[in-house]
Formats: sequence, structure tokens, C-alpha cells
Amino acid sequence: MPCGAETDMLGVCLKKGLTMKQNFIVEGMSCGHCEKAVTQAVLTVDPQAQVIIDRSQNTVSVESDQSRERLREAMAEEGYRVLV
Repeated sequence: MPCGAETDMLGVCLKKGLTMKQNFIVEGMSCGHCEKAVTQAVLTVDPQAQVIIDRSQNTVSVESDQSRERLREAMAEEGYRVLV
């Protein structure tokens, strides 16, 4: 089914959908390297995402048009426990 916008070489639609801010509680982030790994995981799913991490509160806020589940899976694949 065509997306109604330009697609990349693999046929993935380049048109961005509605952006939503989603908040997650992520356990196991103990250093700057952890923050970078979580940020990179999100950016792999959505290169245009905005990511704000507060390690002291174990929170990750993501502004993205990707589904919550897709973002959660990306962070979990890096080895972090994503609670909500």
C-alpha cells in the first residue's frame, strides 16, 4: 500500500506521522555511556526523535512518531529494563 509520500530505497515511507511525547521508566542507566546507548537505540528507530534522559529519576522522554512498543523494544534490546 503506497504511503502517499516519498519512500526510501527499501520502500519505507519518509512521511512523518503525528509526533507524540512518550515517557518511559528505564532501569539500569548508570552512566553517560548508558544514556548514549538508550539515545542511539531510539534514534535507530526514529532518526528525527528528540530524547531527554533523567538518570536520577530513571526516566526517558521521547518525542517521536513511532509506536510506544517499537521504542520500548529498541531500548530493551540494548539490555535495559523498560517498565512503562
